[in-house]
Amino acid sequence: MNKKPLVTVLCLLALAAPLSSSLAADHSHHHHGAATPTLQLNQGQKWATDAPLRDGMSRIQAAMEPRLAEIHGNRLNRAGYAKLAAGLEREVGGIVAACKLAPEADAMLHLVLADLGAGIEAMAGKSKGGDPRRGAAKVLGALEDYGRYFDHPGWKPMAH
Repeated sequence: MNKKPLVTVLCLLALAAPLSSSLAADHSHHHHGAATPTLQLNQGQKWATDAPLRDGMSRIQAAMEPRLAEIHGNRLNRAGYAKLAAGLEREVGGIVAACKLAPEADAMLHLVLADLGAGIEAMAGKSKGGDPRRGAAKVLGALEDYGRYFDHPGWKPMAH
């Protein structure tokens, strides 16, 4: 039996709620060729966060930071990537389970979580043709996006 990785399932479930409500709201307006949602600020301001989100994202960053030299130096082996990915996957699951944001902020967060999930899957070796190092780069990009678009007091981008 082929089981979907937890991150994929959680991200898909997390994405389903806001998408279903926006699809229902837009049902009467048939826009052909509608653009894919992209991260954006909240009228020029960063999106509000809550404690579970801030705590989870801080732990994800704290897990990645000490491994940066190994990742950039191409010295982290597959087992190391898989172990790191397992911890990140748990954190994303905790964020999805506990985070309670306003619907608009939540929709933006789901874009970050989708990138995190894709990166984590590649790091874990769960995606076809996925390169763990590129997966780590995707996770780092998602962390940068989080800091750029979400109000997290004390958040500092990682030097990489």
